[in-house]
Amino acid sequence: MQLTTPIELPKNLPHIAHSDNLLLLGSCFAEHIGSRLQKAKFACDVNPFGILYNPSSVYGALKRIITGKPYTVADLFCDKGYYHSYMHHGSFSANSEEEALKRINTRLLDAHKALPELEYLLITFGTSWIYTLRQTGEVVSNCHKQPASLFERRRLAVSEIVTSYKGLIEQLAEKAPNCKILFTVSPIRHIKDGLHENQLSKATLLLAIDELCTYYPKQTVYFPSYEIVIDELRDYRFYADDMLHPSSLAIDYIWQRFGNSCFSTTTKGIIKACEEIAKALAHRPFNEGSDAHKRFLEQIVLKIKQLKEKYPNLDFDNELDICHTQLNK
Repeated sequence: MQLTTPIELPKNLPHIAHSDNLLLLGSCFAEHIGSRLQKAKFACDVNPFGILYNPSSVYGALKRIITGKPYTVADLFCDKGYYHSYMHHGSFSANSEEEALKRINTRLLDAHKALPELEYLLITFGTSWIYTLRQTGEVVSNCHKQPASLFERRRLAVSEIVTSYKGLIEQLAEKAPNCKILFTVSPIRHIKDGLHENQLSKATLLLAIDELCTYYPKQTVYFPSYEIVIDELRDYRFYADDMLHPSSLAIDYIWQRFGNSCFSTTTKGIIKACEEIAKALAHRPFNEGSDAHKRFLEQIVLKIKQLKEKYPNLDFDNELDICHTQLNK
């Protein structure tokens, strides 16, 4: 008996390996997938500008990563003793100009330096609604709780997204010639826009991505995370308590579908080994100083060293530090 309507995944999805360099940009859904990639020890940078919801903000971030032009004091504004950037998430804000710029430019420079070696760029669009500063016309990524009167709200047109990204994709091809772009649309519903407006917004994103993938079939591909939640899962038990965000179960399911299509058998084996190490380190012993616990930690260190011998690019520095700290107690 068939109780679901499975979404057929594109046949041209890439095979992503641990030796590849990845960059993820976009909504909090990108954060969920990015955190799973990082836990699985993929070499990936996740949202160096913080969470970005609309295509214009992602476009602006990518343009800045390509040029590497640092942010200056002129790009900040101060509110209640804190310095903010309209292009960045609140996690980059600080109580001094110097600290805010340090947080912003460190991440920017890292992303810029890694760009030539980038193999995969994963972009998640959340909404086509944008906010612009009335005074300058600048698209903002984060309003930072400023008065609504400062901003104008409108929905991007499909043509606007396509036109801007055509130039960006061609520019990216020059800077990162081996990079393939994987687009996806966040299944998170933006209820503040209104449910009908949210549907129009998602449709705009889907149409724009489809046009770009048709225009650049060798460089771009679409992963249907939105459709998997809306059509395949199609049940409120796959949503969090707010009924807007996918639940952890839904994200696990999308991660599984993504992995089954984009990970080889070897890559899945590495992921499983990383999960086993993480699970072992999360184990809380009855007696940290016992010989039994020290032997347990030594076995973890041995597993990590064996894995790194086969795959030197895997980064287990943090895990090794934890083991050695506990062993030296």
